[in-house]
This record gives sequence, structure tokens and C-alpha cells, in this order.
Amino acid sequence: MTRIGIVGAGAAAAAATDALERRDAETAITVLEKSGGVCGRAATRRREDVTYDYGANYVTDDDERVTELLTETLETEGLVDIGDPIWTFDSNGDISEGRDADDHKWTYREGLTQIAKRLFARTDAEVQLRTRVERIDRVTAGADGDSPTWVLEDDTGETWGPFDRLLLTPPAPQTAELLRSGEWGDRDGLRADLVDAIDDVSYRSVWTGIFHYPFELEVPYYALVNTDKAHEIGWVAREECKPGHVPDGDSLLVVQANHEWFVAHIDEPPAETLEKLATLTADLLEDDRLTDPEWTDHQGWRYALPEDGVDSDPLRAAETEGLYCLGDWVAGEGRLHAALRSGLEVGERLSLEP
Repeated sequence: MTRIGIVGAGAAAAAATDALERRDAETAITVLEKSGGVCGRAATRRREDVTYDYGANYVTDDDERVTELLTETLETEGLVDIGDPIWTFDSNGDISEGRDADDHKWTYREGLTQIAKRLFARTDAEVQLRTRVERIDRVTAGADGDSPTWVLEDDTGETWGPFDRLLLTPPAPQTAELLRSGEWGDRDGLRADLVDAIDDVSYRSVWTGIFHYPFELEVPYYALVNTDKAHEIGWVAREECKPGHVPDGDSLLVVQANHEWFVAHIDEPPAETLEKLATLTADLLEDDRLTDPEWTDHQGWRYALPEDGVDSDPLRAAETEGLYCLGDWVAGEGRLHAALRSGLEVGERLSLEP
């Protein structure tokens, strides 16, 4: 029986867990997640009769394995495709038709968190929520000749393990912090090379405002994306375009501020930031009604979108020690399908090991 520990319960972790158990029943998997839910930045909230994806907005069909996962492996009930197009706008706020290169834009009636929920539900993995891992240690072989194993310690002092294999899925800066946290060997400089490679991954932050209105917008697109990264807003999406998310006659906008604007306003009270973001949205869409939402919500992610890939050589070298890194930053693309692909690839590699 191979004992596997996974830090984080996002999309990559869920995909890896499912891939492992599909290919190798002789595994015991424990997943430790710091928050109260699964699927990471592919996050869903509900308020009254409204459902909204406030992080990642959908998953594309850019990878055949991910498409197969969504449309064949998992139960397809509730899977919906957003048919309306994505348009673009520039730094001046000029809106133009189409950057919509995605053939499919999938979510679920219950929201994107269904991906991880359904994947974990297919497995026997033990998923521990509200468990923040703060230290990882490599325990060397004892007198009985056992191979070295990994032991984790959470913020309450409780230990988890030992694990034969350890999978790390947090964003790159948090993964690097964990790798620095405990005692484990540095064979041939492996630890230093691994941390240095991960430290080189840079991120763009995202601050999301949610704005609900008791009327429906009459526009021909699902979303707008800023193509030059020079507008205060990076993304505006209409959640009512997703079947089952918003009641008929209402609108709910998911508005993501760009990195520079978020950093400039990071110390402001959220209510002030929401008011400014609503005004920017009203100006962009040329609709003054949008300055006065019926209700709002918000969420910020310091490490939202990786801008760089990572040197794969140190990561592969770490795998010889039973340590695996996975997630969208490993794939080098801040998209949900990339995180799922990364998880599938790690799960497949692990299942092929002797």
C-alpha cells in the first residue's frame, strides 16, 4: 500500500487523486486543505437563489484529457456550456467583437467547485478541510530498513503521515515557503535548486467584485477581456449567461480588477474599492445603472495568475525523492484546464512507478 499525502484540495489535487485511484487501487491518499472548501480558485458561492463562480469562470476544451474527464469520466448531469461569446476591450475602454477562441466554456449549474467535488467523491481519499500545513519533514530510514518518508505538521501542531509520496499543490510562493519550512536532505543541492526554480515564478494578483442587479443587461456577449492589460478592469463576465446561476430578469457581474489597480487599492476598505470598481464598470459598459448594485460581494487572490513557467528539471529531480509539485504554475498557464492537466499527468506518472 502506497501512502500519499497531498497539500491542497484544488483542481490539480482532485485530478491527481482520481487518476491515481483509477490506475492503482493500492493507495491510501490523505488531502490536507487550509480552507473550508475544495477546488481552490475555481470557487463558487451561493446567495439566495443566485450561484456564481467568483474566481475561475469556466474550463475550456484546450486539452483532450480534460475534455474526456468532463464529458465522459465524470457524471455530466448539470454540466453546461456557455454559448455567448467573449469580446475584448482596450485601455481606452473601446469594446470590440471577439477573442472567443474557446469552442467550449464549461461550468456546472451548481458551479465550478463541482469539478473537485465530483472527482474526490469518486475516490476513497481522506480530505481534511481547515487544516493548514506549516512544515514538511523527510524522515530517514530507520533500523527496520524502511524507505524515507514524509511527515507534515499543521498549524495546531498535529502531525500527518508518514507518506511515501508527497504532492504539493499550493501556488508557487507558498510551495517554496513549505519547502523551506522543515528538515529534509539536500542531496546534490536538490532542495536549493528546487526552491530557486519555484521562486522564479511570478504572479498577477486579482481582486474580484460581484455586483447583482434586479434587471437584465441587453448586450451580445458573455464576457469582456482587456487585451492590453492597461485598463483598470481586466475581466467582466455576466453570470446570467450560465444556465441555472441567475434568475431570469436579473444580472450578476463578476468584475476582476487588473493587478496594478488591485495593488494600488489593496489597503482601502472593501466597500470603497467596490464602489470605485462599480463606477469603472458602468463607464466601460456605458450604463449608469451599474453604479448602484442591489448587493455586492468580493474576493482577492494575491497569487492568482502565474505569469511564468518553471524549470522542470529540478521538479523532476525532486520526484526521485517522492516529492511532486503540480498546479497551473507547473503547467505554465493560469487556466483551470492547465491545473487539471497537471494533476492528471502527475497522477499518471505516480501510478506507473514500481
